[in-house]
Amino acid sequence: MRQRLQKILYVEDNAVNRLLVRRVLTHAGYAVLEAEDGLSGIQMAQEERPDLILMDIMIPSMDGYQVTTKLKTLPELANTPIIALTAKAMEGDRERALIAGCDGYIAKPIDVDRLPLQVAEFLGGKREEIEGGAEEQLILQQEYSQELVTRLEERVRELQKANAELRRTDELKSKFISVAAHELKTPLTVIQGYLTMLLDTRGHMYPELNETLRLPIEGIAKGLDRFNSIVNEMLDITRIEGGTMELHRDLMLVKDAVMGAVHRLESAASERGLTINLSPMAGLSPIRADAGHLRQVFFNLLSNAIKYTPDGGEINISAKMTQGVDVTHPNRPTSPSGKFVEIVFEDTGIGIDLEEQERIFSHFYEVRDVDLHSTSKTRFKGGGLGLGLAIAQGIVEAHGGFLWAESEGLDEERCPGSRFHVLLPVED
Repeated sequence: MRQRLQKILYVEDNAVNRLLVRRVLTHAGYAVLEAEDGLSGIQMAQEERPDLILMDIMIPSMDGYQVTTKLKTLPELANTPIIALTAKAMEGDRERALIAGCDGYIAKPIDVDRLPLQVAEFLGGKREEIEGGAEEQLILQQEYSQELVTRLEERVRELQKANAELRRTDELKSKFISVAAHELKTPLTVIQGYLTMLLDTRGHMYPELNETLRLPIEGIAKGLDRFNSIVNEMLDITRIEGGTMELHRDLMLVKDAVMGAVHRLESAASERGLTINLSPMAGLSPIRADAGHLRQVFFNLLSNAIKYTPDGGEINISAKMTQGVDVTHPNRPTSPSGKFVEIVFEDTGIGIDLEEQERIFSHFYEVRDVDLHSTSKTRFKGGGLGLGLAIAQGIVEAHGGFLWAESEGLDEERCPGSRFHVLLPVED
């Protein structure tokens, strides 16, 4: 039986140094793994479980001291020898490496003849110790702890500064979107006005207009409708972000809003051979809500289901009364009566990757490749602005409700489907 080669992990950002050590140790009969920085070194150590780790001290992201300290806290790596292999050769560097958790210290430049023997000694159980008494070791430990605290403080300040800059950038982005959307509204209003002059009150062309104008005018009307939809989505998301969305609440039936969305999209679903099954919604309590905004929520959810369901699939829409719902969410919805209406959109589509199920509600987030971007809201797997679900969630939460998604995962062959739940509170 072939004997397993002992694995040596070398954490070093310099490619030339890695090449030298790899050649020396490979020739000596070891399997050499490499990591370019501290974070990847930690990950590789956890995955590969090396027999020994050679650790450069001056590496990016986390230095060798910090990486060593972290590795020694992991139960599966606590007994793995870690040897500092570094050019840091100032007085006290060896002691700092040992205090951080290193089991030995090899200074650069390495002796290519001695390195395999040194590695073999540490694999055989050799461990270096700090010279001096307990008092000296305590002083070194305190110095190292203070150094860690100082570096942590510096890192926190860097993160705070970066977060402040991100917030500023996000505010500028939101302001730009809001201003741009309002500016686009002006020419859209002018175009809409002239188009209205060419159409009667039913949206049809006047008979006296030349028949050859029909297709161009109908095309303009269709494009204008889509343009208006995009601008309104941009305005909606800025209102949601700014907390300025106005809701005109009246008592209404959820069924009416759902049917409004179905009527708008049933022809698009039919073109793709999709069946929309609507369960009976009798017995649902009325809710106090903004009917127009709820229709928008259900329209977005239904168009999303159509988009990610292959031709010939099914979309099932159901609703029921529920109470005492256990939803794991920081803003768990509340209801004055303790009752909710729960609406579920369930499809037979390709599903959603488990890691994407929270991100899909982020502004401008698209699961699909940008190359698949499409102006169509219903083309199979077509992309979009990435605002539909974010707007739907914002509207639902503005009503004191909650919107979440469930799926077994993404599988374009098996099509496990997705379920979107809308929870809306009911007043007494």
